Amino acid sequence: MTLNFKQLEAFVWAADLGSFSKAATRLNTTQPNISIRIRALENALNAQLLDRDAGSVRLTARGQSMLPHARDVLFAADKLVVASGESALREGTLRLGVTELIVHTWLQGFLKSLNEHYPNIQVELTIDLSTNLTKELFNRNIDLALQNGPFERESSGHDYLGTYPLTWVASPDLGLPKRKKLSTAELTRHAILTHARESSLFKATAEHFQQVQSQHHRLVPSSNLAACLYMAINHMGVATLPKAMIRSELDRQSVVELNYSWTPESLDFIARYDAKKSPPYIIQMAALAKQASAEFGYGLKRVASKRA
Repeated sequence: MTLNFKQLEAFVWAADLGSFSKAATRLNTTQPNISIRIRALENALNAQLLDRDAGSVRLTARGQSMLPHARDVLFAADKLVVASGESALREGTLRLGVTELIVHTWLQGFLKSLNEHYPNIQVELTIDLSTNLTKELFNRNIDLALQNGPFERESSGHDYLGTYPLTWVASPDLGLPKRKKLSTAELTRHAILTHARESSLFKATAEHFQQVQSQHHRLVPSSNLAACLYMAINHMGVATLPKAMIRSELDRQSVVELNYSWTPESLDFIARYDAKKSPPYIIQMAALAKQASAEFGYGLKRVASKRA
């Protein structure tokens, strides 16, 4: 009997994704190679593991019984690497999904740590709204999502990364008072610059102005938070943004904080992954993300206050 890890990987990913072509993309190879590897595995085990049908595949009864064992073998190999401390032995690709706030805060530190611990892992980076990252995570198109809640679906693996408060800001050129509490009418004389319509930030902001029965507010959504900041700097409106993201602009007084009675709830960030199907090194990478977030430091006081 001749078995190897490439055959087992091909079987596991084809079963998980329901497609040879998707498994080939995931393993950076071709669909014929996936087919050859699985056929060789089936010959070695003298069992049909997958039914092929018009571009899709599904597990046979025998395949369903063998899949957990194949996964266990791959997990055991990863655990051996983790236990050895020789993480450089791990090769492959990490499909990483992050939200924009992380890009503007501690992503650089996290990527540096990843490269130090896993120099032979290539990172494919997706930057998107949290709601879209959730879809990609559960479709298994990404391995690890660093994202903010709330979440419609709970992941089996998760690590808390910190809490990031938001604040209202505007260009000092708008002449809004920095310390005096602004009324809704004073605030909504200007465009409200906020995140994309699909985001929790936009929904919370829209709901607030509906609740206070503001008749004249104008929400200007953007899929890019940095664009909201740049528009605020250029006195095109007022914005509610994560304070951690705009520290340097506040220090330079490119924007100033405003005193308004309501601010959207702070953003809780979580590292999310599939604990049942992800290899052990994904859990180690989530731990590295937690460390990078802590070293950035902004969320620590908020975390401490939540636990106090």
